[in-house]
Amino acid sequence: MKKLFVSICLIFLCFSLFAQVSYTPTAANLKARQWFEDARFGLFIHWGVFSIPGDGEWVMNNRNITVENYTRLEKFFNPIDFNAAQWVSDAKKAGMKYITLITRHHDGFSLWDTKYSDFNVMHTPYKKDIVKMMAEECHKQGIKLFLYYSLLDWRRDDYAYWTGRTGQGSGRTTKGKWEDYIQFMKNQLTELLTNYGEIGGIWFDGYWDQMPVESLTRKDTDVKQDWHIREIYDLIHRLQPQCLIGNNHHKTPIPGEDFQMFEQDVPGENSGGLSFQKTSKLPLETCATINGVWGFSLTDTSYKSDQELIQLLVKSAGANANLLLNIGPMPNGEIQPEFTDRLTWMGNWLKKYGESIYNTSGGYLPKQSWGVLTQTKSKIYVHILYKHDGTIELKNFPMEKIKKVYSLEDGKTINYKLQNKKLDFSTDLQPFSDNPDRIIVIEI
Repeated sequence: MKKLFVSICLIFLCFSLFAQVSYTPTAANLKARQWFEDARFGLFIHWGVFSIPGDGEWVMNNRNITVENYTRLEKFFNPIDFNAAQWVSDAKKAGMKYITLITRHHDGFSLWDTKYSDFNVMHTPYKKDIVKMMAEECHKQGIKLFLYYSLLDWRRDDYAYWTGRTGQGSGRTTKGKWEDYIQFMKNQLTELLTNYGEIGGIWFDGYWDQMPVESLTRKDTDVKQDWHIREIYDLIHRLQPQCLIGNNHHKTPIPGEDFQMFEQDVPGENSGGLSFQKTSKLPLETCATINGVWGFSLTDTSYKSDQELIQLLVKSAGANANLLLNIGPMPNGEIQPEFTDRLTWMGNWLKKYGESIYNTSGGYLPKQSWGVLTQTKSKIYVHILYKHDGTIELKNFPMEKIKKVYSLEDGKTINYKLQNKKLDFSTDLQPFSDNPDRIIVIEI
């Protein structure tokens, strides 16, 4: 009898533990995931008081600015040229389907009228709720709004800075209660998810601050502090079931997350050294900068070319991922022309070739020496991104019959040979000077 009792207790314990880690998305959430995968292109906006020094979004940490001194930036934030309608309109013209807006970065500055922090936009000379204005415009113009939210904070005493990897030069000496910080985040997230209408997703960052350095390259997700992450995820899904959750922790997705992001990299490549996590079956996203930093910089002029940006978009789609492309507006709220010119160019390109990007999945073959594939149920798009002379060969072709093969550029028919599950077609097509991606369409 005693053995039976112990066995029953163990069974209940197992079920209890399983209930704590399992996650079953709702029908609304699954629908939102599908929309996300079909969207393929979004705008990331890094903006706040960190924009004022013109040295990127990590300026407080990189210059070891104390909380007392950094707070003075609040008095300088008066973006008289900020125009939410223009920002959203520019994103739409670029062919983007959603916007991910910084609401609170690692410096702790909140871009909305929050009751839980005095360090917010309502205490600046501007005194207007940026999140509210962006949410209203996104809803008005039919573009989804995602909200970036930093888990770490270089400002607050109740954030466990004493075990964190960053923000050690901020001058904090008081160790507050970690539980208070967790509640603070829950309170702010509740504000964001109840006061601004439907939110497409929450984009978390900073989880890695409580991870040992050696843990970043291991498969485990060990952290020095308990993030209460499932409590936070469950809160979000309870407030808005369709709201997607992603976490830039560079690890295998945690139960409760709805999409997986890869920083400065196409999934599976890790050329930037931050995306060593394995690709999951969740919807995927590449997040990348146009120049070298996320926030506004006076000195960084290493802008990616139009060709590089299109190739990044196409390679992301070929890896079954979205591209979340970042801009860092100036402190006055203006978006610099180096960004707007590139976004306009990409929007014009997508007007003509968007069918090969939107509503597609990654190709049945991985990246090739000449480029990538994207596909729908009726078409396979061959994206020739790199110089290639001679024959394109597609092994293990999934269909026995083909309707036709043609160039998406001009509709010109392409001769092909399909034999023994191998499709060959000869082409001397090279990227046009104004089109960095020569696309061949295979109708199946």
